[in-house]
Order: sequence, then C-alpha cells, then structure tokens
Amino acid sequence: MSWSRFRRLSLTAQLLSLLLPAMLLVVGAELVATRVDALASADAAYDRSLSGALRSLDANVSTASGGLSIELPYRLFEFFQLTANGAVYFRVATADGVIEIGSPDLPLPPEPLRDNVPVFYDAEYFGESLRLGAYTRPLAQPLSGSPAQRLIIQVAENTVSRQQFSRNFVVRAATRDGLVLLAVMVALALIVAVALRPLARLAQQVRTRSPADMAPLDSEGLPADVVPLVGAINHQLQRTQSVMAQQRIFLDDASHQLRTSLATLRTQIDYALLTKDKLDTDATLHALARQVSHATRSTNQLLALARSDTATLRLGDFDAGELLREVALALLPRARERRIDLGVDVVDNLNLFGDRGMLREALANLADNAIRHAPEEGVVTLHGEVVDGEQRLSVLDNGPGMDPELMARVGERFLRAAPSVGSGAGSSSGSGSGSVSTANAHSGAGLGLAIARSIAERHHGGLTLAEAGDAPAPGPGLVVSIRWPAPLAKEET
Repeated sequence: MSWSRFRRLSLTAQLLSLLLPAMLLVVGAELVATRVDALASADAAYDRSLSGALRSLDANVSTASGGLSIELPYRLFEFFQLTANGAVYFRVATADGVIEIGSPDLPLPPEPLRDNVPVFYDAEYFGESLRLGAYTRPLAQPLSGSPAQRLIIQVAENTVSRQQFSRNFVVRAATRDGLVLLAVMVALALIVAVALRPLARLAQQVRTRSPADMAPLDSEGLPADVVPLVGAINHQLQRTQSVMAQQRIFLDDASHQLRTSLATLRTQIDYALLTKDKLDTDATLHALARQVSHATRSTNQLLALARSDTATLRLGDFDAGELLREVALALLPRARERRIDLGVDVVDNLNLFGDRGMLREALANLADNAIRHAPEEGVVTLHGEVVDGEQRLSVLDNGPGMDPELMARVGERFLRAAPSVGSGAGSSSGSGSGSVSTANAHSGAGLGLAIARSIAERHHGGLTLAEAGDAPAPGPGLVVSIRWPAPLAKEET
C-alpha cells in the first residue's frame, strides 16, 4: 500500500494496519524463541535419558575374564521401551576400537573425551540422524588382545521422537499465540473504536453545523492530546468570525458610501436637466465634477482598504527618500491648488524594509488627507526615519489638530464624526473655514487612516497620532506616523 493511499484511510484503519504487522512480528519472534526453547528442552530431557543409559551400561560392563562382556539391565530395556518410536543403538569398545560390543563404528564426538564426563552430540549413522551420548573411563586392567587403557561407552537414539515432540510443542504454541493474537486484535479494535468515539462526535458536531455558525467547538470529553487541536480550530473560528464581521461592516459602510455619492450625483443631474439658467447649469456641472472626483477617490480607497487586508506582502529593502519624493510629486498639483507648502524631510540613503507598494498607498492617503484638511497656505511635510530599531513614515502638518476623543479612535473604519481636524481627520476645507460634510468625514477619517493602520498592522506595527508640538515640526498641527519594527521577519504572517 502506497503512503498516499494509507493516509486516506480512516484513523481506525491506520492504527490497526500499523498494529497488526507489529503484533505478527512479535508473535513470529515469540514462535522462533519457543521453537528454540522446545528443542533445548527436548535435548535436555532426552540427554538425561541418554546419560542414564550410559551409567546403566557402564555399571553392567565386566572385564574380569580378561575380555569384554556386558549384561543389559532392566533399566536399559526400560529406556529402550520409552524410545521405542525411534531406533536405539549402543556401543561399548576399547579406545582403539579393537574390541567392541553393540553397533559398530558409531560416530565419535568431534572433541576428545575426558574421563568420566559424558558428552552429547548430533551425528549421522548410515544416513540416519542420531543424538548420541558418549562416555569414557580408565580400564582397571588392559584386555587381552588390546593394549588400550580406556573404555568408551556410547548410546544413540534416532531424533524422530524429539523432532516430533518439538514440532507438536511449536504447533501448540502457534495455536495458542494465534488465538491470543486474534483476541488482542479484537480487543484493540474495540479499544480504538471506544477511544476514537469522541473524535467521531466532534466530526458529527462539525458536519451538522450551518455554514454561518462560528460558535466555538465543544472540547468536553475529548482526549487531552486532541484538546489543543480543538483550541486552535476555535481560535481560527474566532478570527474568521472577526473577519466576517469586519467584512459585513465594510460592505454596509461601502454600500452607504457609494449609494450616497450616486444619490448626490443623480440629484445634481436631475437639477441640471431641469434648470434653464446657464449659470446654474455650469455650477451644477462643476458640482458634478467634484462629486465624481469624490466618488472616484472613495472607490479607490475602498479598494485599497480591501487590498490592505488580504493582499500578500512583498517584503524587501527600498529607498525611503525615493518613496517620499514619489508621493510628494504625485500630490504636488493638489497641494498647489490650495497653496500648501509640501516638502520632504529625510536623510540621504535611508533604506527601510517592508512592502513598498502598500506603504506608498498608506503614506499617500495620509498626505492626501493632510493636504485636504490643512489650512490654505499651510505646511505639510513627509518624513522618514529609524528610531530605536523602529521604522517610521510620518506626515506632519500645521493644521488645527484633532479632538482628543477623536484621536483615541484613530483608524476606525468609516468614523462618523466631523470635528475640525488636521492630518487625515476628515474635514473639508475648500474655503479654508474648516466646515465639513458627512461624506467627506467618512472618506477622510474613516478610510485614509483605516488604510494606513491596516497596512501598518500587516507590518507588525501600528499607526500613531501626536500633536505637532510634541514632534519635530513647527507650530500647531498633527503628526501621523506609520511605525513598524526594523528587523522585520521576511515572511508573511
């Protein structure tokens, strides 16, 4: 089975498919060990019989007449009877083999015999497998016809009986182990099924949920090693719920923004169609142009806000001075219309690390808000620096500042407030009087600062506001800064 097919199996099938081969290996090793033990036990048992037969033969050997004679005792016949299912052989001979009684030429042991120490070994005798016991002892006196000083006694039996004993022993052990293995596998299947039942309940809980249900999963009764997984899923559900809520707010407010602009355009068009006065028509067309510009800017900001939440960061080093000058040149025509002194303040060769495109979008929104809401003939400065390991892109103006209550809510999307403000606060000051409209308050404070804050947070930083008196800028006003850590990890999180 391939690994890909194995991973598609259920968890129960995976566990059993891993446990079954392991159990078979264990049982196989146990059977091999059982066979070895059975052979060793059979050898030990039968060797004791051979040893008894050797002692019996030795006790009944007679050399008193100068020759060699032996009387087979009853105990030896009893041994023969016990091993009657296999052939039995014996041999009593002098060490030189000149005189011998019994089966001739029984194989001798591979190692030299020591006096009074029985030796047991395997050998073949005329094509038959035998188990032999051999024993030697000194002769009291040499026999006539042989100068040998030692007597060798051998007893042998066919190995059929012990092989049959071992085979029966192993078969019984295999049958027993097979039944045990079967019982263990059944028990394992039941245990795995019971242990995985909480996971089945969890799967059913997830399967029966509605698509919009983002409530946390219940971790009650789950195994301890599954609880962290459920916790991570609940955390992701919470994040998804937050994103969905944010998207709903975005869609609601975006639709309000677009409907308001379209309704205003429709009203102005209807008025232009009805009026017969050329001056009124021209004024209406100019108002239409301003409203289209406002709708275009609002739409672009809505798209930028959506991109800032979802687009993948493209991190890299970039020249801060080049970025600031690029934004300033793009906004220079608008600054000239309101006679705003738009400048750049940055040290040479200042390199920052981040997503240049997103940061340009954020800085352009802040600078555009500052130009819109600073007083005519005011001053707006784009500034870049690195302070205490923190990168900053800032917009400074000398406008009227921002209400502290509104400043505390900086970055909220579609902030519905219309105070007199400085950079990006949201007022419209076409005449320099500081009067505002609801639509401009929405697009200014609600979107420009929200875009900047979202992009700053994507860079693991934030958006901060401060009075210009607390920052290196002349006169009253506001400083809005995008701040993010300098040693930014080069990966999207």
